[in-house]
Amino acid sequence: MEHILLKISIMLVPALLAVTMHEVAHGFIAEKLGDPTARLLGRLTLNPVKHLDPIGTIALLVFGFGWARPVPVNSNNLRNARKDMIWVALAGPLANLMLALFCALLLRVVVYVAASLPVQSQILSLINPVGLMAAFGLYINVILCLFNLMPIPPLDGGRVLMGILPEQQALMLRRVEPFGMLLIVFLIFGTSVWRSFFGPAVHQVVAMMAGAHMDVVEQTMQLLFYR
Repeated sequence: MEHILLKISIMLVPALLAVTMHEVAHGFIAEKLGDPTARLLGRLTLNPVKHLDPIGTIALLVFGFGWARPVPVNSNNLRNARKDMIWVALAGPLANLMLALFCALLLRVVVYVAASLPVQSQILSLINPVGLMAAFGLYINVILCLFNLMPIPPLDGGRVLMGILPEQQALMLRRVEPFGMLLIVFLIFGTSVWRSFFGPAVHQVVAMMAGAHMDVVEQTMQLLFYR
């Protein structure tokens, strides 16, 4: 029970921030391009309650990967539906990329400050949890960024691809959308895509951002998921 509470205390804020900023970014860019749907429905808010999906939130805390309720976008309101939907779709992963960079910077600051303090310092008990949260924040934002860029609708990468392809090919890809989540689940759990490609890609990007502090990220993930 103590470990579960520790795990939740470390993961909750970074996880909620990651999925909330992802969805708000979609709605924010959509409004800038002419569609106020998200704002009118009260979804342009950093209040995570407005964006949470119960199953997605539980998955996020248990497996380190989850999702929120998609922000509604009415492409009919966009000034140039095909082109603008590309930017709306990219906004979410880009928000996660920015958060990942922020977490990587925060992790460096925390490690530097911790190293400069004496071992007996009570300040360590305050900043060490921040370092764990930054490490997990880096991990979860990289996962959300790369996962959502997979070129399968309804993921953001699929919507980007539909905006790039000629209309006939885009229409064919749109027909896949109702089955997209089933296809994604199959790829993750029924094939070696995660183990052979996606997992190593996430690790490489996280390692690049974490730099010399990748060991802190790995120790954090061990603490959260392998103890």
